[in-house]
Amino acid sequence: MNIIITVAQVIGGLVSGSLSLLSDALHNFSDVLSLVVTFFANRLAKKEASIKRTFGFKRAEIMAAFINAATLIVIAIFLIIEAIERFQNPHRIQSLTVIILSSVAIIGNGISVLLLKKDSKVNMNMRSAYMHLITDMMASIAVLSGGLLMKFYGLYWVDSVLTFIIAMYLIFVGYDLLKPSFKILMLYTPDKIAIKDVVIEVNKLPAVKSIHHIHVWQLNEDETHLEAHIDFNDDIKVSEFVEILHMIEDVLRMKFGINHVTLQPEYEKEDSKDIIVQD
Repeated sequence: MNIIITVAQVIGGLVSGSLSLLSDALHNFSDVLSLVVTFFANRLAKKEASIKRTFGFKRAEIMAAFINAATLIVIAIFLIIEAIERFQNPHRIQSLTVIILSSVAIIGNGISVLLLKKDSKVNMNMRSAYMHLITDMMASIAVLSGGLLMKFYGLYWVDSVLTFIIAMYLIFVGYDLLKPSFKILMLYTPDKIAIKDVVIEVNKLPAVKSIHHIHVWQLNEDETHLEAHIDFNDDIKVSEFVEILHMIEDVLRMKFGINHVTLQPEYEKEDSKDIIVQD
């Protein structure tokens, strides 16, 4: 549906001379790319891990979300430049073509939005594709409004203004998607987790002297990992460590949502006991 909409709008934009229709076509084309990337990312994420890819392709969906968001911003910058140039030199536009094709785009994108709505609530990659489509539907509504103003009132400068507004909104939406995916790719500590609170909770356990050298990151939206060194008060047995490990895993899972824990046990080891250590 989005490929058909894109081709129709490109042809219609060139024939009618409408920059806002072309901008909507470019946005629709980004939707096509978004959906293609999303489809293949979902397929890749389901592939099993291997010796060469011990995590499998679990980051594929995050990469897709990042690419989709970056695409939105790049397209928006291009549209802003074109809109400013067109505003200085308004062109007469075939408004009927704009009205017809923007209406088609609204219907097509509306159906796509409904199809992706459910999955967009639980997956960043699907949410990025969903946001592409819903913003494009809104953009098409704006283009339709502009087409009506041009047809009945001859306000051709509206085309450039609408293009500028659509582009600014694309930047806003793109940044909102780019930021969380960038944080995951850069191994940032998740916003919802305070490492100092993690230290306080783990250090409450009687056998634990200190937890230090901590790393917390998200592999994807579903997996949050923690690795750390843990210093014990006594020279305990491995079997005792396993029991304490289960307690730590329970605390981290229930209080912080951390579902993958790797700990290096230590006793009187001479190393840095700082919470954060530069590797």
